[in-house]
Amino acid sequence: MELISIKRHKQETIGDYKQISIVMLLVIALITVVTIAVMVGPVSIHPATFWKIIAYKIPILQEWIPVTWSKAEENIIWNIRFPRVILGVIVGAGLTIAGTTIQALVRNSLADPYILGVSSGASVGATLVIIFGAFSMFGQYALSLAAFLGSLLSVVLVFLLSQVGGRISTERLLLAGISVSMILSAFTSFIVISAPRQEGIRDALFWMMGSLAGANWKHIPIPFVITIIVFIFIWSQYRYMNLLLMGEEAAVTLGLNVEVFRKILILVTALLTGVLVAVSGAIGFIGLMIPHIVRLILGSDHKMLIPISALMGSAFLVMADLFARLIIAPEEMPIGIVTALCGAPFFIWLLRKSSYSFGGGS
Repeated sequence: MELISIKRHKQETIGDYKQISIVMLLVIALITVVTIAVMVGPVSIHPATFWKIIAYKIPILQEWIPVTWSKAEENIIWNIRFPRVILGVIVGAGLTIAGTTIQALVRNSLADPYILGVSSGASVGATLVIIFGAFSMFGQYALSLAAFLGSLLSVVLVFLLSQVGGRISTERLLLAGISVSMILSAFTSFIVISAPRQEGIRDALFWMMGSLAGANWKHIPIPFVITIIVFIFIWSQYRYMNLLLMGEEAAVTLGLNVEVFRKILILVTALLTGVLVAVSGAIGFIGLMIPHIVRLILGSDHKMLIPISALMGSAFLVMADLFARLIIAPEEMPIGIVTALCGAPFFIWLLRKSSYSFGGGS
């Protein structure tokens, strides 16, 4: 027994070192990707200049940092590129957290943050603003507000349709989400083909495929706060998330009120996804693909799956946005095209990998 205990302790220690090493590598990778994303563009920026400007913006450090850069460089970094990169970090982390949560909730490896109809609802609101100028009284916030209200409406519909006798089953949730998504997608298509001008159609399609263009500091506080709050909450519930993977009967036997917990997860995930889609459009495959990659490396324990997925999702989206800016420069490609080009081959490979099953087991 003592030898078994020592062996188990040794395995746990090795596992802890592996997890810490992966977290450190991902943090370094994220910092590197952020630096490259800010450096690269029509005007090249030296990495030292970038970090000096960031440090200079911290009040207590200003007097210690000599100004060796131009006003143009400061404007490019602080007002254009850095807000965009920060928004990419937030959206990447948030969509991955939502995807991880939804996959545990429905115990389906093909579930993603948009399965509740959030994307389709947001697209209806966004296209109304882009094409017909709805909610114009809200100025620059019209698009984000309309997209969020549309996503909220779709979630409410899915929530109501999936309930029978006050209970929500996984099957009804999936069917309601698919049905509402199809109806709202049809409505979005009707709005697009009814556009009075050609530019409106292009703008609407561009938004529907996701973009961080136009990001500024005003767009960041709300998604940042919501993402942090949801991350802390979801991470604190990792034990219950692990129970969900064992099945409803096992979770109930072990003391989890599955119905209440499921409703909380639906509402929290929908709120997070709705806020993110409102500022970035519908960027696919991140919440679907990244959790799978992490499961293949570390398994399905949500204690590490959630934070590591968030880090990897952030780095991946920032890099995808960089490619979207560079591939057809000076024009810009929607990020959804880049993520689809990465995500689709990954899932083809995953389907061919016969040893893989949901949760990373074999």
